[in-house]
Amino acid sequence: MTESNTLNSTRICKIKEFCDVGDGAHASIKRQDTGIMYLSSKNFKASGLDLSNVDFITASDYEKHFSPSTKAIKQLQPDDVLFGIIGSLGVPYVFKRDDHFGISSSVAILRPKKNLNSYYLYYFMTSNFFQQAIDATKSGVAQGFLSLEMIRNLPFINLAENTQQKIAAILSAYDDLIENNQKRIALLEKAAEEIYREWFVRMRFPGWTQTKFEKGIPVGWAVDKVNSLGKIVTGKTPSKKVPKYYDGPYLFVKTPDMHGNMFVHETGETLTEEGFLSQPSQTIPEDSISVSCIGTGGVVSITTSKCQTNQQINSVILRDQKDLEWAFYTLRSLKEAIQMFGATGATMTNLSKGKFSALKIILPEKKHRKAYHRLVNPIFNQVQALMKSNYKLKQSRDLLLSRLISGKLAVDELEIHFPPSMKSN
Repeated sequence: MTESNTLNSTRICKIKEFCDVGDGAHASIKRQDTGIMYLSSKNFKASGLDLSNVDFITASDYEKHFSPSTKAIKQLQPDDVLFGIIGSLGVPYVFKRDDHFGISSSVAILRPKKNLNSYYLYYFMTSNFFQQAIDATKSGVAQGFLSLEMIRNLPFINLAENTQQKIAAILSAYDDLIENNQKRIALLEKAAEEIYREWFVRMRFPGWTQTKFEKGIPVGWAVDKVNSLGKIVTGKTPSKKVPKYYDGPYLFVKTPDMHGNMFVHETGETLTEEGFLSQPSQTIPEDSISVSCIGTGGVVSITTSKCQTNQQINSVILRDQKDLEWAFYTLRSLKEAIQMFGATGATMTNLSKGKFSALKIILPEKKHRKAYHRLVNPIFNQVQALMKSNYKLKQSRDLLLSRLISGKLAVDELEIHFPPSMKSN
């Protein structure tokens, strides 16, 4: 790739010139526990489709609302680009041939016309240029909102079709590496958790057949409280009225930063030294275990550097770092208890520091916790290394994205081989 100082091949247009624009069903469709998935904007995340909280509809309702129509584009097709337009805004997803779901009206459909590569459109929509345009355009008081007409008039940088394909291929190669790492992470996490369940849930730890049990637990084990693990720190948000507290080198962890992440390497917001010093008692060190207790209760992650969290999170600073792996899964197993004891009558969990500290746990003998650490610590280290690699890959990809779309890096002379993710669906 070579630097290009001109943008002769670049033309800023509007989305409507290159895409047909529609959205999902506006009708009130009955939800059920099984059937065909029915997604809304909350299911579209930067990491891909989030299917942890999914609604379902019947096959007959799916046919009724998503059958082929000459007047609408509600029936999804391969290479349609979807993204949330109510609440969760602007995270795109390319619909694939083996996908099968319906969408609500909180999700927009962009169907590329001729000479527009859907993957180029997808990457363009993740760029700062496009996301800033969304921020400037959205309306709504209680939550962000984009109408279809607003979407049609959002800016689009048009490039030659061959250039689009090359840019998409370069960036897809990064995403393929990230996806492969994610698969490896999932396998490693599953292995570590399965050993935990075998030893500390099924009680089949080394030597269990020679162990006596009393009241359902091995002799030498105890029932204790969460605060027996170490110091509990409840987070706090520095004043938003002081701009100099934000956009610095320190991570400021919130629950969305923890979702799907055993280790937290990046956060949506960061703090400066001044922000840190404004509330020093909220600082937690590397290898603290953070647990969400307000909002979405029971999300658990491990910190990777000195940081702070918001008030929705209680963190455990362990007395013994060799308990890290065992304590991580033990705290994760408390999700139902956190949600039950934090129930307020509303839909949101709200568990105080005192109640969190007093939650009961089964405390195995130290020798068993140490043995688990020796066995599983290399797995955790591999997971952290892969997550750190993904973080760097994302940084490189995003840096390339802006330079490629702006034309600062020319790809015209490159011979590109398309990665697996871009091959025909």
